[in-house]
Amino acid sequence: MGASLSNSAEGGANVGEYVPGLGDIPEACIACVFMYLTPPEICNLARLNRAFRGAASSDNVWESKLPPNYQDLLALLLPLDRFQDLSKKDIFALFARSIPFDENTKQTWVDKVTGRVCLSVSARAMSITGIEDRRYWSWIPTEESRFQVIAYLQQIWWFEVDGVVQFPLPPDIYTLSFRLHLGKFSKRLGRRTSNFEHTHGWDIKPVRFELTTSDNQHAISECYLDDPESDEMKENLKRGCWIDYKVGEFIVTDTDPVPEIRFSMKQIDCTHSKGGLCVDSVSIIPSDLRERRRRLLSN
Repeated sequence: MGASLSNSAEGGANVGEYVPGLGDIPEACIACVFMYLTPPEICNLARLNRAFRGAASSDNVWESKLPPNYQDLLALLLPLDRFQDLSKKDIFALFARSIPFDENTKQTWVDKVTGRVCLSVSARAMSITGIEDRRYWSWIPTEESRFQVIAYLQQIWWFEVDGVVQFPLPPDIYTLSFRLHLGKFSKRLGRRTSNFEHTHGWDIKPVRFELTTSDNQHAISECYLDDPESDEMKENLKRGCWIDYKVGEFIVTDTDPVPEIRFSMKQIDCTHSKGGLCVDSVSIIPSDLRERRRRLLSN
């Protein structure tokens, strides 16, 4: 890129005449352009030369990529000595790696492309009916969860999982989803396998998902976790993989007071038992995050 600009400028120049290059662009001008770029684009351009590298370290540039309430988030999540001397670029990197809190039962992070806040709540932070009884539930360590552990249901009649999180999410529209997996999975000789020995009951009645917020927003959805029409000739796409089941959307317009979100999933029809289900976490992410990422990365 630098060579092309330099060569084009040399078109009508005399030998020995000074030709401006990319290194002559003032850092302040480069920083203004960086305000409109994504963090990955800024980091790539920082490799060009010293001026671009200097602009890519500007606090003004990186503050524009951080959530509007990032200072409140830092004060809530970390001790002062962890961030008081950090540059805005380093603070962005800190958020992008995700920050665990509440004894690592919850994690928050900033999306590396859009700079928007995401939140995840572990099954360990939820109230699960019968979780203390190993006849029904067990905790399984796994690298497939960001929390390194999931709850596995062997069999139960009354299935109910409830949770609540109070967190200063910045203003946005958010989607709340449960991350679930039908079947018990493991690795053998480096190959992932799923066992459906205990998987039953999820094709008889739907699971009811629900969320409510402290400002009286409410969403309900119902879904069969197993395919009621599956047979040996038709592949069951709901088994053996992690699926995010959308509960609903809610809007945050202000962080004062701090929003509180309650969520649940239930299948409490006691005419039949159900089992063979892994419960990992609940995610709360901006509703158009994937579309916004795709659009920014394709530009």
